[in-house]
Amino acid sequence: MAPLPEPSAPTRIAVLGCAKTYGGAAPALQATSLQVEPGEVLALLGPSGCGKTTLLRVIAGLVAPDAGGSIRFNDEDVTRRPIETRGVGMVFQHYALFPQMSVEANIGYGLAIRRLPREQVRRRVGELIDLVRLNGLEQRRPAQLSGGQRQRVALARAVAVQPRVLLLDEPLTALDAKLKESVRSELAGLLRRLRITAVHVTHDQHEAMALADRLAVMHAGRIVQVGDAESLYRRPAHPFVAEFLGRVNRLRRSAQDVSDGVVPLAGQRLPCPPEGAAAAELLLRPEDIGLRPGGSAQVVRRVFLGERVQLQVHTPDQGEILCDAGKESPFVAGDAVSLDVNPAHLMPATQP
Repeated sequence: MAPLPEPSAPTRIAVLGCAKTYGGAAPALQATSLQVEPGEVLALLGPSGCGKTTLLRVIAGLVAPDAGGSIRFNDEDVTRRPIETRGVGMVFQHYALFPQMSVEANIGYGLAIRRLPREQVRRRVGELIDLVRLNGLEQRRPAQLSGGQRQRVALARAVAVQPRVLLLDEPLTALDAKLKESVRSELAGLLRRLRITAVHVTHDQHEAMALADRLAVMHAGRIVQVGDAESLYRRPAHPFVAEFLGRVNRLRRSAQDVSDGVVPLAGQRLPCPPEGAAAAELLLRPEDIGLRPGGSAQVVRRVFLGERVQLQVHTPDQGEILCDAGKESPFVAGDAVSLDVNPAHLMPATQP
């Protein structure tokens, strides 16, 4: 089978001041600007109702932005162009496959309605079946496929017509947890091989981190931070980002602590990092806490999670906090422990 033809140069997406308001309600999307680089996979990440799907639909052309906003694909203003003329491929939550059609017919549907020569359609469908590893399943109907196989059919159908932009709306939501983990790894590889600019909507931070080159974290109708997963996790610019991208402990500080430039924790007075100098609360991730035998803190609960152990620890000054330890950790409920913390890992809990 001949390889897939090289795609044309990837498309840059520019969202410029786009907002969306429905009727007299509060805006579903605040005025938002965002750039997706050519060939990049960008995840729109956030909880339900944060505006991520509205933004995806504005990019797709399924809804028009409020007056003043615009969408550009490279240098072309596509704001008023409908989805069918924008060169957009979409993969939905439940795949929207035609149940009466075979895998082969589903993938080739977009090519067939464009009246391309039958041999060209057959060749292109064959290349995509190879790419998504559906060989031997060409004549099966969607009902005869697993969730992961249906997801691959939907992806192949979306890219069959070589769209300029690929938009994915919670494409793994319908899968169970075990299958989701394997499929997201497979999908990440496929997106890289396709070299197509893609925007992926999800509420699952692990999915976003596994699939995307960059994440745009959304909250209350606006983007609060954009960056690669590690930067956002380690250097969140907004407390919502810190809490949404992982678990955190909140460490309280009195007015005197703020004045002294310290953070009390298990009898220690840790130096406060400069960026949190004025903060009444700081955030600390469970995996950034080390434990030693003996001390003023006490293990309350031990939960074995396979690759790690989660320990609930009572401290005299901060109450109960969570600590993550390696799976070989010897500590059990009732043990007295001391906490080791690098102050550089403390994050402010208030927006700068």
